[in-house]
Amino acid sequence: MTIRVVTPFPPWFRDPACHPVRAHIPKYRARHGGLGSTRRFFMAYVHVIANQKGGVGKTTVTVNLAAVVADTMGGTPDDTPVLGVSTDPQASMLEWATRAGDALPFDFEQCSDNPELLSKLKRIKKYTHIFVDTPGSLDKEEILRVVLEQADDVIIPIEPEPLAFSPAARSIEKVIKPFGKPWRVLINNWDPRDGEADLEQTKGYVAAKRFPRFNTVIRHYKLHTRASAEGMTVVQYPKNRVALEARQDFFKLALEVLGGSSDGVPKHASDGGNGVSTPAGDR
Repeated sequence: MTIRVVTPFPPWFRDPACHPVRAHIPKYRARHGGLGSTRRFFMAYVHVIANQKGGVGKTTVTVNLAAVVADTMGGTPDDTPVLGVSTDPQASMLEWATRAGDALPFDFEQCSDNPELLSKLKRIKKYTHIFVDTPGSLDKEEILRVVLEQADDVIIPIEPEPLAFSPAARSIEKVIKPFGKPWRVLINNWDPRDGEADLEQTKGYVAAKRFPRFNTVIRHYKLHTRASAEGMTVVQYPKNRVALEARQDFFKLALEVLGGSSDGVPKHASDGGNGVSTPAGDR
């Protein structure tokens, strides 16, 4: 399969640790201005998805949020205002992007071992929004530090289970707060079939800690777990009731993220949710 290069960085600044996904170099050069491009005359908003606990859905949130924002802003695979960056050495997002190929609705870059390159994210002028997936461990603290320095805001996914609370709180207090960037907690992967108890307990914990959080709650759907293996994003799900519900969560999240980015001040929420409680169906 032929894949396209989407790197926003010029060839002389490339590094083997940063893996480009997509490959028609002449087409790339004609379409992308690289680091010196003046196509857009403002710096991109950099959104970092972070939590030093693994398995909380950072990659799923990064991919689907980037896809929805690109789709909402009217981008096409050949001309998109959105860049997705993975700094996770496990490269789950790279595998997902490779499977998606030309259907990926945003540009993508795997860069897990080059802090100098990542320190230039805000100098990229082609994109309006850059979404950065981060490692779920302490092994790459320097990488996380560099991307947090670039961040305009930080999204912290947390699953609605007690074992996820302390790791999220440690990430917030020790890693994220010291940078002084706006941040919000996102309750992710809640399964309505389990009832409201876990969700309410998680909301209560977040409120007690006085952590700002998104109103949107991302519900659990089998579609989300299958999507990476099938090379799909949420905007490409089939048109049926369950898929529409699954997409709805990310569209609502995108509205909150874009609303916070419009004036640089996040719209914090102390309570709320999706405002719906749907039947389980094929979740």
